[in-house]
Amino acid sequence: MPDITLDDKKLYYSISEVAAMFGVKDSLLRYWETEFPQQIKPKKGARGIRSYRREDIEQLRVIYDLVKERGLKIAAAREILKRNKEGVPKPVEVVMRLKEIRAQLVEMKDALESM
Repeated sequence: MPDITLDDKKLYYSISEVAAMFGVKDSLLRYWETEFPQQIKPKKGARGIRSYRREDIEQLRVIYDLVKERGLKIAAAREILKRNKEGVPKPVEVVMRLKEIRAQLVEMKDALESM
C-alpha cells in the first residue's frame, strides 16, 4: 500500500495530487468514482473540477487495498464495501499501523547492530 501523508493544513486535494499519492492515473480515480458512487464523492466545482477531502482519500485507500493489493475484482470489492461499511477501513488502518511499527523496529534493530 502506498505511504500516503496528508497535509494537516490542507482541506482539499486535486485529482492529480490524489493520483500521485496512490501512484495511479487520474483516469483510474474517475473510473473508481463511477464504480463506487456511494464511497467516492469528491466535491465538484462549477467547471467539474474535483476536490478530494480526507474522507474521500480514506475511502480511496480502502478501495485501493481491496482492488490493487488484494486483487479483488470491482464487483467483489463493491460487495464487501456494501456488506461491511464500517469494518473494512479498520483492517486497513491496522495494516498501516503495523507497517509503521515494523519500520520502527527495523530502525531499532539496525541501531543495536551498529553498537
